[in-house]
Amino acid sequence: MITIYHNPRCRKSREALEAVTESGQEHQIRLYLQDVLSEAELKQLLKDLNMTAEELVRKGEAIWKSDYKGKDLTEDELVQAMLEHPKLMERPVLTTANTAVVGRPIENVYGLLEKNKQH
Repeated sequence: MITIYHNPRCRKSREALEAVTESGQEHQIRLYLQDVLSEAELKQLLKDLNMTAEELVRKGEAIWKSDYKGKDLTEDELVQAMLEHPKLMERPVLTTANTAVVGRPIENVYGLLEKNKQH
């Protein structure tokens, strides 16, 4: 089962969802802006992605620029920022039982789909 952490207003997120849908693979959509991740879920997602919180932050967002840019934040502070402002999380993120990727570029999505098909 593929989970896509999806923002319908994001073109890249819509493209990833379309690729997953067209693959015919079983999937679920998590609208993470409404269904906000818990701290434990976000930390597990970071672990699955093998990324730091800073690597998953969208630094172009206005809230990042106004409230966080230029500050020396710890990993936990960055996690808290993403929990308080879910749109700071890079999108889309796709997960399976044994793989997680950020769906940018779209080739990451295709790679996950191919790998998932083999299991």
